[in-house]
Amino acid sequence: MRRTAVALAAVVLVMSTTAGCGSLQSSATEVGGERMTDDRPVRDGGTLTVALNADPDKLDPTLAQTLVGRTVFAGMCEKLYDVDAQGKIVPQLATALPKVSDGGRTVTFDVRRGAWFSDGTKLDAAAVVTSLMRHRDLAGSARATELAPLKGAEATGPYRVRLTLKQAYVPLTAVLADRAGMVMSPTALKKYGKDFTNHPSCVGPFKFVERVGGDRIVLAKDPHYYDADSVHLDKVIYKPIPDGSVRLANLRSGDVQAGDQMAPVDVKSALTDDKLQLFNSPSLGYQGIGINVGNVKGLGEKPGRVDTPMARDIRVREAFELSIDRDLINRVVFQGMYEPACGPMSPESALAPGVKASQCPKRDVAAAKRLLRQAGVKTPVPLELKIPTTPEWSRIGQVVQAMAKNAGFAVTLRPTEYATMLEETDDGHYEAFQSGWSGRLDPDGNIASFLQTQGAMNAYGYSDKKVDALIERGRTEPDPRERAKIYEELTRRVNDAHALLYLYRQKNYVVTGKDVAGLHVYGDGLIRVKDAGYAK
Repeated sequence: MRRTAVALAAVVLVMSTTAGCGSLQSSATEVGGERMTDDRPVRDGGTLTVALNADPDKLDPTLAQTLVGRTVFAGMCEKLYDVDAQGKIVPQLATALPKVSDGGRTVTFDVRRGAWFSDGTKLDAAAVVTSLMRHRDLAGSARATELAPLKGAEATGPYRVRLTLKQAYVPLTAVLADRAGMVMSPTALKKYGKDFTNHPSCVGPFKFVERVGGDRIVLAKDPHYYDADSVHLDKVIYKPIPDGSVRLANLRSGDVQAGDQMAPVDVKSALTDDKLQLFNSPSLGYQGIGINVGNVKGLGEKPGRVDTPMARDIRVREAFELSIDRDLINRVVFQGMYEPACGPMSPESALAPGVKASQCPKRDVAAAKRLLRQAGVKTPVPLELKIPTTPEWSRIGQVVQAMAKNAGFAVTLRPTEYATMLEETDDGHYEAFQSGWSGRLDPDGNIASFLQTQGAMNAYGYSDKKVDALIERGRTEPDPRERAKIYEELTRRVNDAHALLYLYRQKNYVVTGKDVAGLHVYGDGLIRVKDAGYAK
């Protein structure tokens, strides 16, 4: 007991000395309740610069994987459906919720008339079909698992789409409320092919202008947009600024007007500035650590044997998880402003409530050491952990490193630029890495692509036939109570594998200048700029 207490004290000391001037234990103005919108009247004109916490990956809805990329898409690529402030699915490019028949195997919906892509070509049912089949079939598609039940799509009229499914697929509407529902210009897809990422063309309030890697993404108001008269801003510029304190300094100086995914320590500091305001919403996502247990040839390939202690023996992975104190990470790194997590689904989800923070396993160093002895591994067990190049994850990495050392692990931190880290982990070039997801309303969206055998984003090489069967059952079961039971069982089985260690659940904190109005930040964490601008 005493050794554990000493180790935890050492972690706190490490954290307080690496945090610099902004003490993580300092008191500041408390964060208020949820605040997702600012409905003050907005004047026309101006440029809004949004600071992101990372450089987005590909600006191609079929291939993209990052939350920061989704934030950019929110400005230029509308979807068939969207999510509102209450977490309900509402039509966007579709005119109404889909009609389902034939035991759930046939789905029809109509597409908005009078809408145009940013390249000046018309949105119609054929364009929707083109995008859906590309999402399903393109090599490397991150949407492939989401749309795997889609047997076919056809335009049965100029603005009517009929989908044929292999079986009933309950999550479909939720899937079409994210990137799988983004419709791309067929003309641009044909013209640019694989280079579409550098010339994206969708239906949206803003159109793509340019991207300078690592520096900025520029969007301009799209005159072709069907609701252009209600768009106030002339331009939106997205700037990747990984360091939260630098994002905050840029907000205070006025060089940027909105800061995305602000860390708790910076949020509390911002609340002392009367020139800034906070948007705050709950998250459906999770953050954790992924372990390479079978990714030897890359995403979508058959899992193989990874020759590391963590991959070879489940007891070693369990010992590593038992070395971690989720509550301490939340208190020390996040000032208690996030929530510990130990499952893929948020308790906020009405469809299948997730595991509450109070139910998460507690740190048990003695049990971790017993497991390592039973596994017969030589200690300290080496482990390289890839983390993003952000101060926040540097602090998390140091906490994990110190806690794991006490249990018999030697963790080496490997800071890696985020997009590069995604490429390397997708290819299987890692032992462990920071693995997070911004979350989806339907629980399938937090599970299938990551945990199904050869799932589109299963970078862990994880494979379990019983989990695969549970995923399929969850997709076809219409009764919400039965679905909840399925996902409870699925969560238990996944947690017992210790391949993806869920650690905490963020809240969506966005800080802006006081003069920014019309902004919307819902539970999906996206900054919606369609109605944004500067207060009159």
